Amino acid sequence: MARYFIELAYNGAEYNGWQRQPNAPSVQQTLETALSTLLGAPHEIVGAGRTDTGVHAAFAVAHFDTEVEPEKVLDAQFVYHLNCLLPKDIAVRKIYAVPEERHARFDARRREYKYYITTVKDPFAVGTAWLITQPLNVDAMQTAAFSLMRYEDFTSFAKLHSDNRTNRCTIFGANWQAKGNRLVFTIAADRFLRGMVRAVVGTLVDVGRGKLTPAQFCAIIESKARAEASAQAPAHGLFLTDVQY
Repeated sequence: MARYFIELAYNGAEYNGWQRQPNAPSVQQTLETALSTLLGAPHEIVGAGRTDTGVHAAFAVAHFDTEVEPEKVLDAQFVYHLNCLLPKDIAVRKIYAVPEERHARFDARRREYKYYITTVKDPFAVGTAWLITQPLNVDAMQTAAFSLMRYEDFTSFAKLHSDNRTNRCTIFGANWQAKGNRLVFTIAADRFLRGMVRAVVGTLVDVGRGKLTPAQFCAIIESKARAEASAQAPAHGLFLTDVQY
């Protein structure tokens, strides 16, 4: 039995997130079906993380185990044929062998997400950015975002009744960048809670709208109460952009 990592990208608009669902399409199940067809037997895939419904991935990682000979799996045509079996909104970039103890989820040390906002109506941003036309105070949003690195408990941004074993995360960086008519929020951490990034963005946008101050943003984190934070930002503006081991 050998283990392989898959690097892939996907548009999550048509999927109920990464994780396999009993009665709804998922990225995991779609990828497993194509891989199992190509390898001639059922194969399970383990992802580095579980993106929510409608969230995209510009760069994602998963692993699978197989007894199929390495010459077949590592052949240059294997990725080509796998992509032929996959729908147009999922693309495999690379497959490579790793030590059998390497785990796509548990060995990941850093994950990065980007959230995109467009400040003008843009037909080419439909489905990939949140349209907000009212003025936003980006400096205030940046001040609040920087404060995230002072905390470890993010219960205020966690989905209620989720199965998190802990609500503690280490934030490595969080910042906003203005690029023309777009705002891009980048956040990196060792792990993220379910719905956390979208809740953070939604609350930061309320800082930008003047509904909250940066000090109140910190008070929300310290409250450890999800009801104190703002509503989640729409899923379609969120992208998983990096996973490091």
